[in-house]
Amino acid sequence: MLAAYAARIDADDPLNGLEVGERPDPESSAGWTTVTVKAAALNHHDLWSLRGVGLPADRLPMILGCDAAGIDPDGNEVVVHAVIGDANAGGGDETLDPRRSLLSERYQGTLAERVTVPTANLVPKPAALSFEEAACLPTAYLTAYRMLFDKSGAQPGATILVQGAGGGVATALILLGRVAGYRVWVTSRSEAKRDAALKLGADKAFPTGARLPERVDVVMETVGEATWSHSVRSLKPGGRIVISGATSGDVPPAELTRIFFTQLSVVGSTMGTRHQLGRLLTFCEQTGTRPLIDRVLPLTEARDGFATMLDGTHTGKIIFTP
Repeated sequence: MLAAYAARIDADDPLNGLEVGERPDPESSAGWTTVTVKAAALNHHDLWSLRGVGLPADRLPMILGCDAAGIDPDGNEVVVHAVIGDANAGGGDETLDPRRSLLSERYQGTLAERVTVPTANLVPKPAALSFEEAACLPTAYLTAYRMLFDKSGAQPGATILVQGAGGGVATALILLGRVAGYRVWVTSRSEAKRDAALKLGADKAFPTGARLPERVDVVMETVGEATWSHSVRSLKPGGRIVISGATSGDVPPAELTRIFFTQLSVVGSTMGTRHQLGRLLTFCEQTGTRPLIDRVLPLTEARDGFATMLDGTHTGKIIFTP
């Protein structure tokens, strides 16, 4: 079958390790199901994998990709939940299983004509969503959904600051937050990305590090070191930072005095559960919210999609159709 896979690890030139070609068909075992992929989404996780982050060389070749929507052997339209884990080992939450992984880390990923996953990881796709739209949701949008509705503790009407407008999770936070009734502010170094965020529905957009008109209830952090101090100083007393990434580095000054003196909370968030993915799909169906798609490419042109993500010139998800 056709697939886009990591053949080599190259930390400096990740595209050097990317191959698009034939790979063996997946074999289903007990409790696993093979899905015919209709659409799969690209994530920064795939570029990190090509750099060797979370994917050691001894697991190569590895088909890349976490996100997919397709058809199961019974003809049902399904969405693939990317977290491979045991909910029982995580106290009812598979993302808390110490041995959890994502597709394309230990198990072959979704950028292929077919993918095999635990049967329990399949979620029904609402008819109202296209395969391309549904394929956008299991990583970036699920992460944003959990940050907003599970981890933030903020009720609709609260002010949410999203650091780093333009990223996949940040875009999802704007789209979901706007529909849910939050007041969404964003930051970015790029004027173009600030303008794009406003067009998506953000209420205000500021340069990175700018002094805000007032302090906010919650900060959504995916940037890390470069924005951490601003996040801490932008919160109201008793406010909360929800962090799901640290793309600029993970060792900022802790600002412990400010955190304890103003009684701030720092909450980590990673992906989401299968049940939360199901609720996200229903949320999109009920509200009419649709993920932002930059382009849809045939899987044969996967290298072009990876290059676009590496350059950072896209706005929205990059989708491949096998």
